[in-house]
Amino acid sequence: MIWTIFLLVQAVLLYFFVTNRSRSKSDPPLDKGVIPWLGHALEFGKDAYKFLNRMKLKHGNIFTVRVAGRYVTVLLDPHSYDAVINDSHSLDFSRYAQVLMERIFNLRLPHHQPAKEKTMMKKHFLGMNLSALTSTSSRHLQALLKAEMPQNQKDWKEEGLFNFSYSLLFKAGYLTLFGGEQNNNSTDPSSIYEEYKKFDGLLTKMARGTLKPEEKRKAQSVRLRLWELLAPAGLTEDMGASPWLQAYRRLLQEEGADEETQKKAVLMQLWATQGNVGPAAFWLLGYLLTNPEALTAVKREMETLETSLLDRPVNTPVFDSALEETLRLTAAPFITREVVQEKTLHMADGQEYLLRKGDRVCLFPFSSPQMDPEIHLEPQKFKYDRFLNEDGSVKRDFYKGGRRLKYYTMPWGAGTNGCVGKQFAINTIRQFVYMVLTNCDLELCDPNAQMPEVNASRYGFGMLQPVGDLLVRYKLRSTH
Repeated sequence: MIWTIFLLVQAVLLYFFVTNRSRSKSDPPLDKGVIPWLGHALEFGKDAYKFLNRMKLKHGNIFTVRVAGRYVTVLLDPHSYDAVINDSHSLDFSRYAQVLMERIFNLRLPHHQPAKEKTMMKKHFLGMNLSALTSTSSRHLQALLKAEMPQNQKDWKEEGLFNFSYSLLFKAGYLTLFGGEQNNNSTDPSSIYEEYKKFDGLLTKMARGTLKPEEKRKAQSVRLRLWELLAPAGLTEDMGASPWLQAYRRLLQEEGADEETQKKAVLMQLWATQGNVGPAAFWLLGYLLTNPEALTAVKREMETLETSLLDRPVNTPVFDSALEETLRLTAAPFITREVVQEKTLHMADGQEYLLRKGDRVCLFPFSSPQMDPEIHLEPQKFKYDRFLNEDGSVKRDFYKGGRRLKYYTMPWGAGTNGCVGKQFAINTIRQFVYMVLTNCDLELCDPNAQMPEVNASRYGFGMLQPVGDLLVRYKLRSTH
């Protein structure tokens, strides 16, 4: 017994010695926190934006923090981002992505070929195939929106704007990419949405590995249900799923993924394609409703368009600026890389720092450039025309430290890991906002209502979501 205790103590001391390091001259500033091993994990997970801002004030634009036994180097200088984004030799994206796949989706893709998957995605989400997807999405949105409206044009319907936006866009996206036509043999999109909401509510805890026992059971239960509901999607052409999903299924089969693995991978794609569009549309409509000048400007531009125009490229600079501003305020993903080979990071200011093998590197564009007051004046405020010049043209010139920025907002990522579905997402949000503003009367139940606060635990996971909702009422616009 004494010998066993001795060995355990030795093992703990050895682990502490191996993982407890000090800063060398070439390292970024090191902040390990006061709790052994755990470090700053609790504060990081609770509100990453607040925590990283505190670290930035303390250490500057680059620092290393200890988080649950790992060392994470955070870089917050947008002038230096390319040194991370463009290096696929020393810095690896796929390893951390695999960690998240296992934690969130219980998914392992042992023969995964990200480059081949990306090529396939580009084929289906760009060019002529993009036009076909956009047209299909428009048709589903129109049908779903019509079904949601009170049948009597004089009746108003009250609902939370977040649920209204998320549910409609999720269902339209599901029908467009996964489920084919409504009322055929495919799974009812409402069933998928109800289960997905439960899954989405646990997502950040699954990613961090902080689920409580009862939450673990709930997560596994809802995953099993979603795998079951999604099992037929894309398996055969007569199920009506998009050509993209059928191609994705074929790619999985080529990689040797069995049926169980494919179901898990389809759920991952459901999250990847549908997890951000609804929340983005909610924030955009919410900002418009609480900023009458912005709403008037967007409506004026929308009135010059026809529905048919939205199926192909269309010039909507005011809408585009309002959307860009919305995403600046509410898109908050981490860009994370694993250091697979020791690297000297050359900063734009001439400083050099060593990135150690085995560490992680994290960019957080939400903090900088998006919420940086030097780049965007009054960054907490919604200014629908922030990305327009005085003559109405697109504004692309933003500066930090007297130098023009390549990255002045980064909601879609950048480089080789930028979002392939960006244009499809923009098209879908534009269609949705156009249909709502031209076909419906939509207003706040309380004219003085303010935008809800963000759920701080979701920093790092794409679009932010609100705490609570914004109560609105809507009805079909009278044609008289």
